[in-house]
Amino acid sequence: MAASPHTSSTQAVPEVTDIPKHVAIIMDGNGRWARQRLLPRVAGHRRGVEAVRAVIRACMERGITHLTLFAFSSENWRRPADEVSFLMQLFMRALKNEVQRIHKNEIRFRAIGDLGRFDDKLVQLIRDAEALTSQNDKLTLTIAANYGGRWDILQAVNKVISARESSREPITEDELARALQMNYAPEPDLFIRTGGEMRISNFLLWQLAYSELYFTDTLWPDFDEHALDRAIESYRGRERRFGRTSEQVLAARVSGDSTERVGRSAAGGHA
Repeated sequence: MAASPHTSSTQAVPEVTDIPKHVAIIMDGNGRWARQRLLPRVAGHRRGVEAVRAVIRACMERGITHLTLFAFSSENWRRPADEVSFLMQLFMRALKNEVQRIHKNEIRFRAIGDLGRFDDKLVQLIRDAEALTSQNDKLTLTIAANYGGRWDILQAVNKVISARESSREPITEDELARALQMNYAPEPDLFIRTGGEMRISNFLLWQLAYSELYFTDTLWPDFDEHALDRAIESYRGRERRFGRTSEQVLAARVSGDSTERVGRSAAGGHA
């Protein structure tokens, strides 16, 4: 049975398409990009905003419907105070400068994470941007800010328990999924991390269960539409089995199962 757009990949087989519907990215390497050029780290973060613009545009041109960017993790508070302050100011300026452009391009803006530690002005900018763009449907752009995957799961569990009052029935996967921060989006098809590190760093722990992982040495400020195409090309070469055998995947394609839309060989190569 085919999964609905937001069904868990552990409960049903999602539709497999040639272009990923949802791409999630850890934007790593801004500081190293600046250091290589004998510039302060903040210069790398400024250049990183330009890369965000380029990737958003590239995603829209390629028909990707959801883009999620890890902007600031719950662990990033451990960084030097001046860098954290700069990142907060950069986030505010980017929102102010970009929200009208985002809206004009019919992009829906969402933010996930514990916003309680942010300045009230920043939180208000986020909420205003979400409200302004709430009806847009060309691309859903999600920014993860003060976000952590373990925090997300814990807050979802607590939300379910609070809503249940006195019930002691076991929590179901559906209940938990609906309480997660990204309950409005399908699970990522493709996860990308730039900068050469090979870990997911507490990002979307629940949602990445069956995502295809792609790691690149390219530093985030240098990541552009060509780098995105290389990641998509790698994704297209994967065989997405979701627990099945290669023979089952091939049989589903031959039978025209709607969950198998990509013409690739059982070995994962292009048709």
